[in-house]
Amino acid sequence: MKLTIKRVPTVVSNYQEDAGERPRGGCGRNCLGHCCLPVSELPVYAFKANPTKLPLQEDAVPTDFFINLLLGQWEDRMTQGLFRYDVTACETKVIPGNLGFVAQLNEGRHLKKRPTEFRVDRVLQPFDSAKFNFTKVGQEEVLFQFENSGSDDSYFLRSAAVTVADRAPNVVAINVHPGPVPIYLISNLCTLSAKLLIPVFDILKVSPIEYGHVLLIPRVLDHVPQRIDQESFLLALHMAAEAASPYFRLGYNSLGAFATINHLHFQAYYLTVPFPVEKAATQRIPLAEGGIKSGVKVSKLMNYPVRGLVFEEGNTLNDLANVVSSACIWLQDNNVPCNVLISDSGRKIFLFPQCYAEKQALGEVSQELLDTQVNPAVWEISGHIVLKRRDDYEEASEASAWRLLAEVSLSEARFEEVKAYIFDAACLVQSQAEEETDEAIYAPVLVGPSAVGEGCLVIP
Repeated sequence: MKLTIKRVPTVVSNYQEDAGERPRGGCGRNCLGHCCLPVSELPVYAFKANPTKLPLQEDAVPTDFFINLLLGQWEDRMTQGLFRYDVTACETKVIPGNLGFVAQLNEGRHLKKRPTEFRVDRVLQPFDSAKFNFTKVGQEEVLFQFENSGSDDSYFLRSAAVTVADRAPNVVAINVHPGPVPIYLISNLCTLSAKLLIPVFDILKVSPIEYGHVLLIPRVLDHVPQRIDQESFLLALHMAAEAASPYFRLGYNSLGAFATINHLHFQAYYLTVPFPVEKAATQRIPLAEGGIKSGVKVSKLMNYPVRGLVFEEGNTLNDLANVVSSACIWLQDNNVPCNVLISDSGRKIFLFPQCYAEKQALGEVSQELLDTQVNPAVWEISGHIVLKRRDDYEEASEASAWRLLAEVSLSEARFEEVKAYIFDAACLVQSQAEEETDEAIYAPVLVGPSAVGEGCLVIP
């Protein structure tokens, strides 16, 4: 199956013209820290307070404005040479099989990606300003602020003073990393202790996974560590709703589930094929009458290598955010790593408790899988797998993808135990009407040789 990417008209960056004439305040680096941001001006996209209501005004923002703005600004930063490589030139193919896993070959990313700078055996860790965080990012890497309009309409301002008196701003930025530096990790998870030698920061660069790869950074000046709360999760749902595209998804990785920066952020990008997890079968979990006031429906994934829960609908976006964030808060408070995929314009959420890093620490992951250097975070778990070696890419199959992702999943017994705690935390009560799960439901679908071509180049 040939994959292509959507091209959109480039929106001129505030930093593209007359960049040399712009005065710099603060520390002079034009960063996102307390020194520079409060005296800066940035573009602002203000989202609808209630996305369920459609704007009626003739001059209302078109529904595709947000996604075109974001992709245009992203392309502008690519044109400026801020990326380490041209991700649109990476080979990508859909693997033959029932689920249609997506494989991408990116041979340089593991050499150029920023190393982890914190313990991997604790989901919650305090923010450390001495380590890399997003206040060190230059403002040229910010696309715009993302704030609530306070009304049923969206609007965009090309430039506005950053206001920090009432609350810290939310920003959307390209996926930034410091460059490669030496790092040493001694031991890992569970009862093992971890010791990390803190590296020296190198020049900021960008390591995108896919076209339009950006970060949503809530309350950037508040120094919030990587932990979900209701407010930040609702903000991410608003971003998905504003994009109004099935091809634009947001993802979240907790610490211990392959987040690499301990500063609160969500990732997002644009890919014009369904994710395998979006096509997977689900089984609705019946809820008792008292547990459905929010209107949120809950299902569990079926015939997929990673056990997970699916949350959808809800009377309002806020109801959905409340239920899912409550589940995530329980997981992080109880040191259970997790990944979250926000799909279907914010209407469907996939939640994956996982244990791959724990298995790594205990020596339970095969050397064959470790040699692939694939860290199964939210995108990989959802079925978009970035491979670092050409042999792995050329030999990729549904069976090999299944073997990797099956190592991520909790056991059936542990998953059911965690699910019960999640339901209690989210004030959901399961009724007794649920059907029995087939014992072989998690067996991989084996596929034979296919006449489908090797794949294609993702071309700009």
